[in-house]
Amino acid sequence: MEPQLTRAERRKRTEERILDAARARFAELGYQRTTIRAIAGDAGVDPALVMQHFASKDNLFRKAITEPTTEPLTGDPERLAELVLDTLGVKLGELPGGSAAVLRSMLTHPEATEHARDSLTQQIEQAGSAITGEDPELRAALMLATMLGVTIGRQLLELRPLREASVERIVELLRPGLRNLATG
Repeated sequence: MEPQLTRAERRKRTEERILDAARARFAELGYQRTTIRAIAGDAGVDPALVMQHFASKDNLFRKAITEPTTEPLTGDPERLAELVLDTLGVKLGELPGGSAAVLRSMLTHPEATEHARDSLTQQIEQAGSAITGEDPELRAALMLATMLGVTIGRQLLELRPLREASVERIVELLRPGLRNLATG
């Protein structure tokens, strides 16, 4: 007989199921076409429970892309490129104060730098597992470094062309290059 789980353990398992479902949906359909209702259905929970855990689709997306998955992202490299582009689209929007602070701090604070490096290293390894061909980790690192550079240019440096361009236009222009990196 399996021991009873504590409330905290049940909550953690539910959150993990939601995150796994969200990662799969975002990878398959991208940010715009993914719905909370679909993620909830995949996770076997009520949509209100998804909102209770994550408060918004943006928060769920951020958590899904910044926390390591229980299984590495594998599969179609073009889907990987679209996931990176969707991530960029969120990062180019209005960042909550905490996210902007982390972005700014990683450039000046050693502990924040280490945290960002560790997080990016995990994302590079994960993305690299979805890329076939030569230099998968290097190509994954180039994809994520591009995303980071564009985010910093728009959010921190406030470079006029990046600030004035729509997120859709930036994503449109980056799509061929990121797809090429993902597919080789």
